[in-house]
Amino acid sequence: MERISSLDQTSIKSVIEVQALTKNYKKIAAVKEVSFSVNKGEVFGLIGPDGAGKTSIIQILAGVLKANSGKAFVNGIDVLREPEKVKSIVGYMPQGLGLNLYDSLSIEENISFFKDLRLIPDEVFERNKKILLEITRLAPFLKRQAKNLSGGMRQKLALVCTLLHLPDVILLDEPTTGVDPLSRQDFWTIIHSLVRERAVTVLLTTSYMDEAERCHRIALMHEGSILLQGKPDELGNLEEVFIKEVAGSKDSFLVKPIDVKPSANEDLIIKCSGVSKVFGDFRAVDSVDLTIKKGEILGLLGPNGAGKTTLIKMMCGLLEPTEGVIKIAGFDIKKERSKVWSNIGYMSQKFSLYRDLTVLENMKLYGGLYSVKNGDFRELVQMLQLEGLEHRITKDLPLGIRQRVALACALIHEPPILFLDEPTSGVDPIARRNFWKIIYKLSREKMVTVIVSTHYMDEAENCDRLCLMHRGKLIAEGTPSKLKEESEKISGSLIEIRVGKFIESYEILRRIFTEISVYGNKILIRSFSPSDTISQISDLLRKANMDDFHVSQIPVPLQEAFVDYIRASER
Repeated sequence: MERISSLDQTSIKSVIEVQALTKNYKKIAAVKEVSFSVNKGEVFGLIGPDGAGKTSIIQILAGVLKANSGKAFVNGIDVLREPEKVKSIVGYMPQGLGLNLYDSLSIEENISFFKDLRLIPDEVFERNKKILLEITRLAPFLKRQAKNLSGGMRQKLALVCTLLHLPDVILLDEPTTGVDPLSRQDFWTIIHSLVRERAVTVLLTTSYMDEAERCHRIALMHEGSILLQGKPDELGNLEEVFIKEVAGSKDSFLVKPIDVKPSANEDLIIKCSGVSKVFGDFRAVDSVDLTIKKGEILGLLGPNGAGKTTLIKMMCGLLEPTEGVIKIAGFDIKKERSKVWSNIGYMSQKFSLYRDLTVLENMKLYGGLYSVKNGDFRELVQMLQLEGLEHRITKDLPLGIRQRVALACALIHEPPILFLDEPTSGVDPIARRNFWKIIYKLSREKMVTVIVSTHYMDEAENCDRLCLMHRGKLIAEGTPSKLKEESEKISGSLIEIRVGKFIESYEILRRIFTEISVYGNKILIRSFSPSDTISQISDLLRKANMDDFHVSQIPVPLQEAFVDYIRASER
């Protein structure tokens, strides 16, 4: 009781309490006097870009990192004084795709290893294992080695291993980063099931701003500090909020030109005809037909393992198609590979830069690789807003600026085609918007064709056209608005319910409606007769004396449309 009495009144019902927490790495302040609390049965999100301080906070609460000052309590345990004591009561999942797994072990062997590690009694283990395998749908794959799992399956297995002792408090560090939207949806379904049915308390971190609405409350972070915290729907559009808080009066400069139309130029610059890639008995890409116009921005989407990377590698001339023909800028990738390479630029997710070289030295190095002679790169430096940074060491630059340097290196030889693999992963909203302004400038003014691979659904909205792949096949293509409209024909319109007595209302509605899901404080239902469904929901809630509710039809988000097409293709 002494520990609890030292906190403010709100902490009495708080499972996690953080006050003025500070963490320094030498001269760098990673966490700056951060304060927040998390209540029992709540999903609380620390939202922000890489370098915001989210991981440091999670690691301190998990008892694996020391803080410099402040207070941190989990279930009344003083984490800063007794870090070992907290480890037995929390489930901690570190950042990275299944980083806590052993690749050479099967799913079943990994689970058994964590059972022994946690000293879980056989009876408790068998019960919890059954529950977790059921909600993660991993039971059919128990003999499969971890190294052979997709990113989404790895994360679900990592979650099973984290939750095997069914802790009351779960700490998840970037659990959905690098995971496709379908697996992300599964992941969140699992989290909300545990919260709803077992009153588990969840603290998670993410750089995906669109995931904030899945949390009950969030804290928006930047450079070690909390900018704002509260319920997502009360804070508004988080990307806009972030930019306003950080950039102030400069926010108008950062508005992305989402209404810009693609060029009327109908010249095709990329053409894939009947393209397949076979590895042994596995068809990674299966009979893909695809054309891309000059100056077009094409988004390539799909679950992990859908074949996107294999298709991109074939279009870049790094892999030869097993079947079909690919022409890039008129050149056949099988017969004229060197000419293809001179016409493309490629920017990988990890930014292939030499960290110990300066910005200008990196550009000169890539210029040499592309046989660009006597280039002063002034126009490129100006266009990418790198003036004054030419002589800075690359490793000392913020992530958003390193991103622009990587783009400069990909554009050094002025290619007409640019491939971008997860180009904005982890960068803050301001850097993302600046990056997309550059992409639009390249597309609209210089007629550069851009192919973007991304898991960010809000980023996919920026593309002129989207192509969705699954199991090697191209299953849908069209503008973002067209794909969202068409998805309603697959799964129906989207009904949103906001209600005071959330859990009770959900239990009533899920007995009637099968297409039901949870997003933080909201219940979503799909229906082909939205007006009738809204009336039915209202009647059900009134009869149950749930007076504090609001039911409405909302537009289908691109994330939901993505899942619709995947599930339709599987049916």
